[in-house]
Amino acid sequence: MEENKPSPSLVAGKVYLIPTTLGDNAPLEVLPISIKRTIENIDYYIVENEKTARRFIKKVSPGKSQGDIEIETINKYTDPAVIPSFLDPCIHGDDVGVLSEAGCPGIADPGADVVRIAHEKRIQVVPLVGPSSILMAMMSSGMNGQNFAFNGYLPIEVPERKAMIKRLERLSRETGQSQIFMETPYRNDKLLSELTKTLQKSTRLCIATDITLPTEFIQTKSVHEWKELTIDLNKRPTIFIIQA
Repeated sequence: MEENKPSPSLVAGKVYLIPTTLGDNAPLEVLPISIKRTIENIDYYIVENEKTARRFIKKVSPGKSQGDIEIETINKYTDPAVIPSFLDPCIHGDDVGVLSEAGCPGIADPGADVVRIAHEKRIQVVPLVGPSSILMAMMSSGMNGQNFAFNGYLPIEVPERKAMIKRLERLSRETGQSQIFMETPYRNDKLLSELTKTLQKSTRLCIATDITLPTEFIQTKSVHEWKELTIDLNKRPTIFIIQA
């Protein structure tokens, strides 16, 4: 029998997945002190938006020199061919931090592409503790936390959106699976209207908005009950969960 050969050693530098706040509140109100220590020790970052990333870093570590920070951006305009080079500092022994615009990197976030490449390059990936609106909404919904699925954004066009809502409701009814999705904040009210018109009256709907902020609102009701209420979700980050 051929002996198992040891796998190649890991690259010296690591990739740290650094959660950010879910809104404009003091970072250390919702983030552990380990985030501050990590940011103070890292000078290389991969982010969605350089301006907001630098603002966040300054809030967490006011004494850190902005001139020492090197930032690469990853978003829908980034050429996929250049992303592997963003991890070059790890090859040379330096750590790299990945920051999302809100919440946890890699979850509904382009940072997932960086993590995939890091694994291919045998760079150790270190996830840090922080708020995830998806998981926090699920935690507080009272729905099936043993079996749930995140579906991202629903289709924009009304016919496709309506068909998707019905499909997710049917899937939930048949499997017991909680179905999680989200919308661009300025279209939240329109989506809620479509949900109450399309879903069965008995289907439960959780609306979780402004999670971790002073204006946080999280409630689960039947669609029939939501029809009787008025709520303003315009431009407020919101997670929707249904269970039939």
